[in-house]
Amino acid sequence: MDYFTVVIAIVIAGVFTNNIVLSQSIGICPFLGVSKKTNSAIGMGLAVTFVITVSSVVCYILYHYVLVPLNLVYLQTITFILIIAALVQLLDILIKRFSPALYAALGVYLALITTNCAVLGTANAVITSGYDLLQTFVGSFSIGVGFTLALILMAGIREKVDLAPVPKPFRGLPIALIIAGLMALAFGGFAGLSFFK
Repeated sequence: MDYFTVVIAIVIAGVFTNNIVLSQSIGICPFLGVSKKTNSAIGMGLAVTFVITVSSVVCYILYHYVLVPLNLVYLQTITFILIIAALVQLLDILIKRFSPALYAALGVYLALITTNCAVLGTANAVITSGYDLLQTFVGSFSIGVGFTLALILMAGIREKVDLAPVPKPFRGLPIALIIAGLMALAFGGFAGLSFFK
């Protein structure tokens, strides 16, 4: 495969075939917690996409140009966590300043991006996948878009289900888990497709 085809494959994998939430079950807490309303889902999706993309690129640069040359690879996890925490703090300040309504809607889940395993998992995945810098950017951005897509779809479905006559034992989290399972099955259908020959 040529380089362009590899990049396209990375995008398709990040958004559909290896969707971080629906295929890998990473980042479930904000997926279930913030997916009650479409507006908050969009805000959280954009915030997570920003943090995943920027942190993965910064982690890639620090890993390859600082940790590896200085033989400090054992500090990878703590370095990545510090980068992610700093980015989330910056994002927290910016959202609080420029969009107080979104800040209130996201609530505690905004701060929890720091501990969102999807962010750290993506940073680790791009390092272990052997991507170059462009592939790291495209791959992490695609994973963020996949997370956002899953979150928005889930929010849209949950808003419709809230208007439906759901039996009492299934209301709330049980129906959300059923919806998530059905979405995971639907996204699992992409895994068998062959886009390139």
